Amino acid sequence: MVTRSRGRPRSFDRDTALERATHVFWRHGYGATSISDLTAALGIGAPSLYAAFGDKRTLFEEVVAHYVETYGSFVGQAMAEEPTARRAVERVLRRAADEYAVPGRPAGCLIISAATNYQDSDREIAEKLRVVREGNARAFSSRIRVDIAAGVLPEDVDADALGRYAGAVMQGMSQQARDGAGAEELRSVAELAMRAWPAELREEPETPAG
Repeated sequence: MVTRSRGRPRSFDRDTALERATHVFWRHGYGATSISDLTAALGIGAPSLYAAFGDKRTLFEEVVAHYVETYGSFVGQAMAEEPTARRAVERVLRRAADEYAVPGRPAGCLIISAATNYQDSDREIAEKLRVVREGNARAFSSRIRVDIAAGVLPEDVDADALGRYAGAVMQGMSQQARDGAGAEELRSVAELAMRAWPAELREEPETPAG
């Protein structure tokens, strides 16, 4: 009699499985995603899922890290590569407009939407996502402070408020995408949001002589 292994299938690819799990959590949110949802999407049994990723919470934490490093990496790239805060934030918002409305992919941002409604037992998960979102706003604010110190922006600019403003626009764009807004509509939001940016005293920081 032929016996079948109840373990992980030979064709199991952990990276592919993680990507599929990311899409499930992204589409449904943490609380609404069940183990059966995950096993169906990954094509494995519950024992194999637990063996590969641990429990649902552990898997979700890995999903968040994966999302930040892949789909959400455009934020850090813009902060590192653009010469001013304005250009960095403008690039982030324009890219978010495209990323949040890619056809065939869950709409919006997983970090923003995955734990909007949660039970008390999921409070720790919601807090971790809040910390990631706060990190983006703080990154915006820190970059704005650099421009204030360099004389690119006026001294009376409220860096914290402006950074939070940029973060709030991203969150609103994510929700609009989940409500059906397309990339073109979201780009219009991004362009309008940048009109509220304070006038720069000069376009780029001065390069030290020498």
